[in-house]
Amino acid sequence: LILYYVNLLLSILLIFPPAVKDVNVQLERERSEGISSPSRDDDSTLLNPATHSSILDDNTKSDSGPPEGRTKSCGLCFSDGKSRIDYILVYRKSSSQSEKREVFERNIRAEGLQMEKEASLTNSDVIFLKLHAPWDVLCRYAELMNIRMPFRRKIFYMHRRHKFMSRMEKRINKFRGWLPRKPMKFDNDTLPDLEENESFTAPFSRSRIHHFIIHNKDTFFNNATRSRIVHHILQRVKYEEGKNKMGLNRLLSNNSYEAAFPLHEGSYHSKNSIRTHGAENHRHLLYECWAWWGVWYKYQPLDLIRRYFGEKIGLYFAWLGWYTGMLFPAALVGLLVFLYGVFTLDHCQVSKEICQATDIIMCPICDQYCPYLRLSDSCIYAKVTHLFDNGATVFFAVFMAVWATVFLEFWKRRRAVLAYDWDLIDWEEEEDEIRPQFEAKYSKKERMNPISGKPEPYQAFTDKYSRLIVSASGIFFMILVVIAAVFGIVIYRVITVSTFAAFGWALIRNNSQVATTGTAVCINFCIIMLLNVLYEKVALLLTNLEQPRTESEWENSFTFKMFLFQFVNLNSSTFYIAFFLGRFTGRPGAYLRLINRWKLEECHPSGCLIDLCMQMGIIMVLKQTWNNFMELGYPLIQNWWTRRRLRREHGQNAKASFPQWERDYNLQPMNAYGLFDEYLEMILQFGFTTIFVAAFPLAPLLALLNNIIEIRLDAYKFVTQWRRPLPSQAKDIGIWYGILEGIGILSVITNAFVIAVTSDFIPRLVYAYKYGPCAGQGRAGEGCMMGYVNASLSVFRVSDFERRSQPRTNGSELFGEAVKYCRYRDYREPPDSAEPYSYTLQFWHVLAARLAFIIVFEHMVFAIKTLIAYLIPDLPKDLRDRMRREKYLIQEMMYEAELERLQKEKNEKKKKDRAHHKEWP
Repeated sequence: LILYYVNLLLSILLIFPPAVKDVNVQLERERSEGISSPSRDDDSTLLNPATHSSILDDNTKSDSGPPEGRTKSCGLCFSDGKSRIDYILVYRKSSSQSEKREVFERNIRAEGLQMEKEASLTNSDVIFLKLHAPWDVLCRYAELMNIRMPFRRKIFYMHRRHKFMSRMEKRINKFRGWLPRKPMKFDNDTLPDLEENESFTAPFSRSRIHHFIIHNKDTFFNNATRSRIVHHILQRVKYEEGKNKMGLNRLLSNNSYEAAFPLHEGSYHSKNSIRTHGAENHRHLLYECWAWWGVWYKYQPLDLIRRYFGEKIGLYFAWLGWYTGMLFPAALVGLLVFLYGVFTLDHCQVSKEICQATDIIMCPICDQYCPYLRLSDSCIYAKVTHLFDNGATVFFAVFMAVWATVFLEFWKRRRAVLAYDWDLIDWEEEEDEIRPQFEAKYSKKERMNPISGKPEPYQAFTDKYSRLIVSASGIFFMILVVIAAVFGIVIYRVITVSTFAAFGWALIRNNSQVATTGTAVCINFCIIMLLNVLYEKVALLLTNLEQPRTESEWENSFTFKMFLFQFVNLNSSTFYIAFFLGRFTGRPGAYLRLINRWKLEECHPSGCLIDLCMQMGIIMVLKQTWNNFMELGYPLIQNWWTRRRLRREHGQNAKASFPQWERDYNLQPMNAYGLFDEYLEMILQFGFTTIFVAAFPLAPLLALLNNIIEIRLDAYKFVTQWRRPLPSQAKDIGIWYGILEGIGILSVITNAFVIAVTSDFIPRLVYAYKYGPCAGQGRAGEGCMMGYVNASLSVFRVSDFERRSQPRTNGSELFGEAVKYCRYRDYREPPDSAEPYSYTLQFWHVLAARLAFIIVFEHMVFAIKTLIAYLIPDLPKDLRDRMRREKYLIQEMMYEAELERLQKEKNEKKKKDRAHHKEWP
């Protein structure tokens, strides 16, 4: 009997639960008593920091919410522990912009957002304004912003296959069973099942809300979407009475607010293992599956990155991962070309002749101080040159030109797949707002916008193009500054080669030209770094001078200028070494001189390619090392200093007790230009990898090794060292794709000139077919190169030297007798001929062959690139079919759902009618 009454009492309690006060009503009452009153920057509107509580917001947890044990530590909610924080604004009470903030916050409340203020635990002058968007506000703005939300699970179907293909697949799968199961992919249990990726989506509509999959209103809109909606609202809220006095960005620019950011989803590390206890939140999951160095060989969890950081950042990491993956075949082929040079080194006839040429005396490479040298002294450099300049170089140049085209074409396909999976196919970027600076400058001149029909500031044609001309003049002037810097490096090389030749240390004296090149490259790198700082300020000045109308126009203009400046700055010295070094020096006895004083630098007796290789190798390694240090080292040092200061002021465990908004505020903000620095670094590396790759086949390998590190460095930086950036949408990588295409076209031209002009490929080919032992036989093997070195060197009579070029020694201390004749690299007549020192017929044959090679190479490679671009469609066939099928299924589902709703309403109406008739007698 007692058990019966106990069960009856429990049943009553379950059927009639205690009344719970509505959260929204309670919050509104709290706001009306304190926070909802006209905002004042004083302590009366603040919550007591010691009494705040918060809960962990994790969309991967169950609908019942997180366990109670976590509600006190993470600081992701209001003080009620239920309303999640969607956005944080930070300001200082000592700021003089309090009136603008009051109006702004009053209008925020009018939009339906809930607010809560709290003072910083470390600085009472810093105030955190926490914002929360209720369900009705999220629905209203999700409909206005056309945010696509899931409404039905996707239906997967298999293509019909032939029996032969089915049997082949069974055999392949049986063979795969013996191999490791996809070691580069994560297990299905590791990553969460993101419902929006497996569902059909449609623009959200409140009138059709019953169509969408809503298990829980708190988790229907994920954190990134909620933050994006709140930011959209803040960008359209007024802070003063006036047509254009609105937007959070303007309040940030005039220091009304110090910072604005969405919160991270808790801590990125945990005492418990993710394998045994699962992830604490998405940030923790991203750290373990993406930013941790132990998973460097794994694919990136792009869907999770997109969910946490937004589509724009997700597309950057997708592009970086695709670029890194495509570098694998390029690095492999480049390594094989290098190994081919290693294995054929002992069989290279040219290197053998140089190493055995002990009786050939070379003319001095500088005035007075440089001595006569035996050609055999450059044996090591000749062997090193063969490693990069061999028979496989032309093939590798063609391969890299084709590789660049394949990379870009397949990236378009990859981007299309991501755009489909992330619901960006039909997404169109909203029309940008007019920049405040543009409005302030041209507020007196207005013109009717033909699209919106509203008056807007107008920039006159003459004013616009006069500013563009001034900006172009500034760009041209800065390019001249780079050329002047290169000219200074050239003078340094000319002067120091004589200095090193007279050096007291024998190692430096005997390798004066290599020492000159090495020090010149290091000085050039320092100049590059210094000019980069100047270029950023100049690019900002010129871009602001142009007065672009919208933010996207400003960003594109600034991006183009910065890329142009940095590209010219980084590659100008490389272009000089590749195409001008040693080309215009004249000959012994008639040298060309700078300002009629300094003799221009000559190439090494083994060729100019060794200088180009040193330039590319040193610049590439130093720049990538410096960039990686600045990207990660600087935020690490800044955050370490902040933690040290907090520990000194508040104790060793102070940070652990801070709420999430306080911890995020102490992190470094994202770069002012967003992803600009990340893209710029990779685009410049892509240029280095493709433009002069014929001279340095190991460039793709160095780029690959750097990018494997770069992905994890960027991931670690985004997850642990930076505040969470605002999630934003984008369909592609923007203006950078056009820059990549331009670099691909330039690479074909430069590699053609490197092979034809810089390397000895063409002179050797002409000698083998025209002047060597195999002339007229139609073949060109190593045996056909016998005598090439002697044929490529001209003879000079020492008595014909200019007085200022005359060496201080006559060579008797080295060769036992005074030198009467020396050799130099050129095709000229001997001094005893009818026309001494004039060009020989072989010179004109080599020149004609070089020009013909450039024309044939460029036309052939461009034809291959065009054919490949034509054959590879931008949209994969299976994706096109999926898009058509999805469109069909969405129409069917919407139609069926509408019929189901109408039938439901009809049945309810019938029930009401029946109930109504029963009430009457």
